[in-house]
Amino acid sequence: MPHLPPPHSPMARSTLIKMGVRIAVVIALSTFFSFLHMRQTLRAEALTQLSQYVEQRGTQEESIFLLAEDTQSLLARDMEERVRAAPAPDEDARFDRLFTRLPDGTVRTRPAGSEGTPRVGAFIPPGVALDAGLRHRVLVAHDVLAQYGPAFRVRFVDTFITLPEGPMLTYWPERPNINLEVESGFNPLTLEYFQTSLPGNNPTRRPVWTRVSKEEVSAKWMVTVTTPLDVDGRYVAALSHDVMLEELIRRTLNDHLPQSYNILLRDDGELIAHPRMKASGGQLMSEEDQEHLREIMERVGNRQGAPVVELPSQGVWLAVARLHGTDWNFVTVLPEHVVSRPALQAARIVLLLGVLSLLLELLLMSWVLRKQISQPLMDFTQATARISSGDFQVNLDTAREDELGQLAKAFGAMATRLRRREEDLRAANEGLEQRVEERTRELKSVHQQLVQTARRTGMAEIATNVLHNVGNVLNSVYTSSQVAKERVLGMRLDHVSRVAQMLQARQANLAVFLTEDERGKLLTPFLDKLGQNLMDERQEVISLLEDVGRYTEHIGEIVKVQQDYARTPRLYEPVVLSELVEDALRINAAGLTRHHVTVEQRLEPVPPIVTDKHKMLMILVNLVSNAKYALDPVPEDSRRLVVLLRRSAEGSIHIALSDNGMGIAPELLTRIFQYGFTTREEGHGFGLHSSALAAQELGGTLRVESEGPGRGATFTLVIPPPPAQAET
Repeated sequence: MPHLPPPHSPMARSTLIKMGVRIAVVIALSTFFSFLHMRQTLRAEALTQLSQYVEQRGTQEESIFLLAEDTQSLLARDMEERVRAAPAPDEDARFDRLFTRLPDGTVRTRPAGSEGTPRVGAFIPPGVALDAGLRHRVLVAHDVLAQYGPAFRVRFVDTFITLPEGPMLTYWPERPNINLEVESGFNPLTLEYFQTSLPGNNPTRRPVWTRVSKEEVSAKWMVTVTTPLDVDGRYVAALSHDVMLEELIRRTLNDHLPQSYNILLRDDGELIAHPRMKASGGQLMSEEDQEHLREIMERVGNRQGAPVVELPSQGVWLAVARLHGTDWNFVTVLPEHVVSRPALQAARIVLLLGVLSLLLELLLMSWVLRKQISQPLMDFTQATARISSGDFQVNLDTAREDELGQLAKAFGAMATRLRRREEDLRAANEGLEQRVEERTRELKSVHQQLVQTARRTGMAEIATNVLHNVGNVLNSVYTSSQVAKERVLGMRLDHVSRVAQMLQARQANLAVFLTEDERGKLLTPFLDKLGQNLMDERQEVISLLEDVGRYTEHIGEIVKVQQDYARTPRLYEPVVLSELVEDALRINAAGLTRHHVTVEQRLEPVPPIVTDKHKMLMILVNLVSNAKYALDPVPEDSRRLVVLLRRSAEGSIHIALSDNGMGIAPELLTRIFQYGFTTREEGHGFGLHSSALAAQELGGTLRVESEGPGRGATFTLVIPPPPAQAET
C-alpha cells in the first residue's frame, strides 16, 4: 500500500494563522470601539453627576444669602411704615432717656444697668444736627432693631442700620457695648457697605454685598449685605447684616466629590475659597496656581449659562453654580482623567481578556483541527491511494457525524446528531421556563414596590403643599399677635393713673375742683374720651386675637385634611369629587386669602368615581396654586377664581378652574405642559408637567384655554366616564 509524503505546509497550521490574525483584528477593533463607547457613557454619567452635585450645592450655599435679603426686605417694610407714621408726642423725652451726648461730642446709647446684656447700641458722630425728623428716624431704627434683632441673631452675627446723616444703630449680642467702644472720629459713611448703597452707586436700589473681610475681634471671614431704603424718593436708611463665612468656606474646601476640589469666587475675580489659598486670604501658593485660576475665571465668565464646561488647557471640567443673592460662583473642578480613567481600565481588561481568549481559542482549535480534520483527511488520502491501486477494502471511521463518513452512514449519523441536539434543546427549554417563572415573580414583587413608592410620592407632594400652607397661616398668626402686642403696649393706661392721682390730691374739695377749676372742668370730657379710646383699643386687640383663633382653627383644618389623606387605602377607591375639590381649596386657603383671591364654586352633583384619590388631589392642588400666582398682576379687589364641576352629555366629568389673571399667549399654549417650562421666575416647570402625566395615567386629559395675555386662562381636567357608563 503506497504512502503519500506529508505536505510542506500543513492545512491546520495555515488555517490557525489566518484565523488567529482575523480574530486578533476583531478583538482590537472591539476593544477600541468599546473604549470609545465606555468613555462616552462614563463621561456623560460623570458630568451629569457633577452637574447635579453643583446644582445641589449651589442651592444649599445660597440659602443664607437669600435669607439675609428676605429679612432685610421685612425690616425695610416695617421701617418705612414707621418712618411715614406721625411722631409720638413724647419722642423728645424718649430720645433723651435712651441717648446721651458725651464730652467728645458724640451721642451714644446710655450705658446699660448690667454690662454684657444684648441691646441696641447707637453712635452719632459729632456735628450731626439732630432735628426732629432725624430724631424720629433714629428712634424708629432703634425700635426696629430691638424688635427684630433677637430673632435674627440665630442666623446673623449682627444687624445694624446706618442713616445717611451719620448715625449708626447696631444690635450685636457678642459686643453689646460696641457703640461705647468706637472712637469719636469713626465715620460709618466712609465704609464700603454704605458707599455701595448710595443712589449713585446703586441706582437699582437692590441689596448689595461687600467684598470679603475679617471681623476684627474673632478674626473670622465675613461679608456684609446692605439694603438701601428710600421713602418718597429720599434715601433715609441702610439696613445691613454681617454674614460669617467660616462654615461656607469649610464646606467648600472639605465637602467635595472624590478627586475633585471646589472654588468660591466673585464675578470681579476676588477669590473667596480655594484649597491652596494662603491663610491671609485672596492669594494662591504660587504663580502657576494664579495662572490656572485666571484661566478658570475666564472660562467661567464665558460659559454662557452652561452648567458644566471643559477647560482643555488644564485637562479639567468645570461645574458652575450661581449663588443667587450675591455675585459669587461655586465652581467644582474635576480632572479629565478621573472621567476617562475607568474607560481606559475597562478597555485594558477587555483587551487582556481578548488576548487570553485568543490564545485559548488557538490552542483548542489546534487540538480540534489535528484530531478532527488533519488526521481524518490523512486517512482519507491513504484510502484514496489504496482505491487507486485497486484495494477496495477501505476501513474509514464510519462513526463520524460529518461529510467525511461513509455516504451510507451519513443519514444515520445526521439523525443521531439531530436527536442529540433536540435533547439539548429540550433541557435548555426546561431551564428557560424555570427562569421565566422566577423572573415573573421578581417583576410582580418590583411592581408592588413601585405601587407603594408611587403612593408615598403622592402623599409627600400633598404633605409638601400642606406644610407650605401651614407656614403661611403661621406667618399670619405671628403678624396678628405682634400687632396685638403693639396695641396693648400703646394703650394710654398711664393717663388713668395721672387722673387718679389728681383726684386723690384734691379729695378734700373735689366738688369745687370739678366745677370751678379750669383743669377740673376738662377732667370729665377727658375721662370720657380716654375711656372711649381704651374701649376702641380693646376692641382692636380682641379682633386681632379672634384672627389668631381663626388662623389656628384653619391650621387644624389643614392638618385634618393631611391626616385624612395620610391613610393607606387602596390605590384605586371610590372618590366624591366635590369633596376632593373642597379639600384642594382648603389646602390652598391660606395662600388664596393672602393673595386676596375670591373663589366661586359651581359644583354640580356627580356620582362618585373609582380612581387614585392622591393623584387627583395633587392635580387640583397644583392647578389652584398656579391660578393663585396667575392673579398677582390683577388688582386685589378684582382677583377671581371660578371652580366648576359638571358632567358632560357624553358622560365624562369636567373639573374646570377659570381665573381672570395674566393669561397665556397663543404660542405658549402648546408648551405649557412641557417639562421645565415656566413663566414664573421662581417656578421649576414640573407642576403642570407632572399634573398632565398624572391625568394621562388616570385615563383622562388636562387641557388649557386662554384668549391671550391679560384675559385669564381656564384649565380643565377631563375624567372619562366609568366603564359601565362608557359601554352604554
